[in-house]
Amino acid sequence: MSIADCNVFHARCGLADCNDPASVRFASRPSDPALKAILDPRRLLRWVFIGRLCLASAIFIAAISKWTSADATNTLVASLAFALSALVTVVSAGYAEFSRKRVGLTFLYLQAIFDLLLVTAVVHVTNGSTSPFSALYILVVATTSLLVPAGGGLLIAALGIVMYCADVVILLRSPLEDPGVWLQLGIIAIVALGIRYLSAQLRAGDEGRKILVAVLQQRRLQAEDILHNIRSGVVTVDVHGRLLYANPMAEHLLGVELMDRVGEPILPAIAGAAPELADAVQRAAELKMRTTRGEGIVSTVAKRFPVGVTTTYTEHDDDPDGRTATAIFQDISDQKRMDALRLRAERLEGIAELSASLAHEIKNPLASIRSAVEQISRMPQVSDDHKTLSVLVMRESDRLSRLLSEFLDFARVRVARKQTLDLGSIARGAAGLAASHPDKPESVRVTCLTPEGDPIRIEGDEDLLHRAMFNLALNAVQASPPDSEVSIEVARGSFDPLPNGINFDADAVAFRISDSGPGIPAEIRDRMFDPFFTTKANGSGLGLAVVHRAIEAHRGLVFVDSGTRGTRFTVILPSTQPSVRTLS
Repeated sequence: MSIADCNVFHARCGLADCNDPASVRFASRPSDPALKAILDPRRLLRWVFIGRLCLASAIFIAAISKWTSADATNTLVASLAFALSALVTVVSAGYAEFSRKRVGLTFLYLQAIFDLLLVTAVVHVTNGSTSPFSALYILVVATTSLLVPAGGGLLIAALGIVMYCADVVILLRSPLEDPGVWLQLGIIAIVALGIRYLSAQLRAGDEGRKILVAVLQQRRLQAEDILHNIRSGVVTVDVHGRLLYANPMAEHLLGVELMDRVGEPILPAIAGAAPELADAVQRAAELKMRTTRGEGIVSTVAKRFPVGVTTTYTEHDDDPDGRTATAIFQDISDQKRMDALRLRAERLEGIAELSASLAHEIKNPLASIRSAVEQISRMPQVSDDHKTLSVLVMRESDRLSRLLSEFLDFARVRVARKQTLDLGSIARGAAGLAASHPDKPESVRVTCLTPEGDPIRIEGDEDLLHRAMFNLALNAVQASPPDSEVSIEVARGSFDPLPNGINFDADAVAFRISDSGPGIPAEIRDRMFDPFFTTKANGSGLGLAVVHRAIEAHRGLVFVDSGTRGTRFTVILPSTQPSVRTLS
């Protein structure tokens, strides 16, 4: 169940909001105070005790005030009823109020039996069948029916009828044919059955309410558990910007304490870290404007990153100021990085096709030009100045030819021959070649760390993987300061957790090349894999572009971490390549 669905459900049921941790605490009790008093056994018992003392006191006072003319037996009965009522009530109230145990059925039945005896005593001293206090039997039956199971109410009603008959017929000797006796008995029986039905309906309604509360509590706990563990931040505020709910991830992303500030205006604090998020929440709460797939920037002391933002609002018809707004936001840095990778791959593919076409169109005429100039320079009538110019043309033609060959290599990066390889062996070969390269400073060391006696197998093109690894190692060597080290590591799996949304169908393998150079400036990091982009005087700008295309051809990924004290390239590759179907 979503937050909005849960809030609407609660609004329809008249219960609290899912975002309020106290919602179940309030919802677990009846909202009507009168119904609460009826269904709470301790509260109902308090009224029973008060009514019992009032009845006994009234009869005792009436008997004392008429003691000179009243029958001595009736006065004695009234006095004993008052004394016993006071004693039993004090003992029962003390047990019910101060005992930590739950009030049991035996205790409730004993209270009902004593009340029947008290009513019988009152009826006895007030002339039996003609007594106006016979209706008190109905009150006792009704009260007991609310405290004990439905069958118990009928049992107390039957016991009341027996006591009434015993008092009126046996002790007071009223004739059975007296219509007043039968009228009283009929009224007690009919009312007892009616009360039994009403109490059963009331209990059924209460049970239904308890089931509803239990379901709501379960859903709230499920929603709370989900919101507590998801990787998205969730913040809910009211129409005045006061915080109603925030999950731990919201605190983590914003770097702002939220969960301890429920009930406080929170939008200014959110605006300090994420102004776009605060503005979207405020629009939803005040102007009822939803935001879908919005973006913003979160700036904390530790870092700065983009977030995706979605907001919604919920209105309550019975409370114009009860509108709430909820924002769901998450770090989309990985998504941005993946979008950039896809865009770069598409751009490289287009440039590769263009490079191949241009290289083919230029290389053949260039070879003809060079050959013609070389033949001209060999003619006997050519002057020394002409020979010098011919040498210059041939040298530049050779340089253009090498550049065109690199373009063709870049354009032709494909897995031409797939075979099972040892990635560690490729790494050692690339490390040895980089260590012996003329551009390596003498004091720079090249190390290669591979699992000993445990080859790391991978399916792929050996030439492409070797070129990619060597280009990265050569760049690291060229960027390293004196007395530093270039490290090449090979391992199964990925060195670090992969970003969200990235997985490999096969087991992954990885290699990492690290140096201690000055790092890659921030302003060129987004362009370093672009073809023809270089910061070297004589570079072609195709080294890293070839690396990217070679790894992409193996369906792998390249990650770069660079700071002021070094750069680290991490390449992750699937250990197996999917089979390619050929059409005959």
